[in-house]
Amino acid sequence: MFTDDEAAELYDRLNPWDPAAWPSDAFYDALVAAADSVLDVGCGTGAMLRLARAGGHTGRLVGIDPDASALARARSRTDIEWVHGVAADVRWDAEFALATMVSHAFQCLVTDAEVRASLAAVRRALRPGGVFAFETRHPQARAWESWNPENGSEVVDGRGRKLWVEHRVEQVAGDVVTFTETTSVEGEVARVDRTSLRFMDVATLNGFLTEAGFEIEAQYGDWRRGPITEESREIVTLARRP
Repeated sequence: MFTDDEAAELYDRLNPWDPAAWPSDAFYDALVAAADSVLDVGCGTGAMLRLARAGGHTGRLVGIDPDASALARARSRTDIEWVHGVAADVRWDAEFALATMVSHAFQCLVTDAEVRASLAAVRRALRPGGVFAFETRHPQARAWESWNPENGSEVVDGRGRKLWVEHRVEQVAGDVVTFTETTSVEGEVARVDRTSLRFMDVATLNGFLTEAGFEIEAQYGDWRRGPITEESREIVTLARRP
């Protein structure tokens, strides 16, 4: 067995939050630093909020995630509010200047019902004038085509074991891609997780945002705030609650 706690540690090793190394992390860090209250939906292990607090953020920071093991790692920092749940569970009312969904967490909202419920909850949590910042992979880039064993990753965990993580796409159905992530420990398969992600195009995404009562303040095709083009791999969105 490769436990949920071990999987959470592995996630941090494979995806360290580092604004100096990753333009995506720097993009969100700047937004968080400028906001007096932040709700991070799908916060995972809470790396973004923990770094913000360590860097001197004095406002309210709240993270919500359905993964109990990820939250257990997040709770190593006790001066941040951590909540177990999903986006649609958000029940705050006009309390935040900024809401985020980072690391492509928005794509975990697969059905129309999930998208609508989550957007409604996030909008309600924002103060008038508050901003929802998130990103999705642009479907035109077909990122899933590189999710194969040949592009796997090797990492050494906290116990000194050699781990190998690889992905394999099982199905592409419309704009939903289902794939597996296989984790091997010292050459033996220890865990297989299955995930589905939705790859919305710009028109579909903006339709949901408008229906939910958001105003689209800006959309970018890269982390340096360039326009969305035929070559863009990302749809980075800032949506405001009027």
